[in-house]
Amino acid sequence: MAICVLVRHGRTQANADGVLAGWSPGLGLDDTGAQQARRVGERLAATPLAAVVASPLQRCQETAAALLAAQPADRAVDRHTEDGLGEARYGAWTGRPLKELADDPLWRAVQDEPSSVTFPADDDFAHESMADMADRAVRAVARWDAQIESEHGPGAVWVAVSHGDVIKAILADALATRLDDFQRIVVDPASISLVHRTAARPFVLRTNDTGSDPLDLSGLVARVSSEGASGDADVGGGAGHGGGGDSGCRPPRT
Repeated sequence: MAICVLVRHGRTQANADGVLAGWSPGLGLDDTGAQQARRVGERLAATPLAAVVASPLQRCQETAAALLAAQPADRAVDRHTEDGLGEARYGAWTGRPLKELADDPLWRAVQDEPSSVTFPADDDFAHESMADMADRAVRAVARWDAQIESEHGPGAVWVAVSHGDVIKAILADALATRLDDFQRIVVDPASISLVHRTAARPFVLRTNDTGSDPLDLSGLVARVSSEGASGDADVGGGAGHGGGGDSGCRPPRT
């Protein structure tokens, strides 16, 4: 399958203020978030991207634009919007301070048993269950993985720009972790996570990377493109990366 780089949007004022933004309109990146998005774009500039697929919300669209702006001018990168990568629909929780929500009885369930949670209905904002959010996000990534590989070949790299809870749910699925345990996963603003799905199983190659080093996946891309990937792991952990610009990311054995 294609190689998916999961990028959370850069910081917003709502993040800084401790407010649950959800699907609030007109919420873009703050100055820090814009700088974070540019830095992620610079980190990915060495890797040819087949596509950038983003949540429809403004903060993700602005992050996607920064990633595309950092790609070389002679490199054609497709841009798409995907509702399945959109933020969780928090309903009546939308726009409320996290400190206030922490006193809501539903908060404990969100922390300890999110698979049981459906957010409360609201006249202004749609609501959904955490399980439905996770399901649509995982299905969206699998669909785009298949489409990118069909159009660009095995080893093609694409970026999914999304939100914290959404990316946590995608990573939990790849790690075969129950949704009820997904709060153990941390996904910071402008972080990079990396998942490579194979016929046998997904491989999680990196999570919550907020560093500054270039993420050059050319070695990984070359090996997957030429050798394929059966989904067998190196027993004992293998030898790790051996250079070649793979930035520590190694494909499964063929």
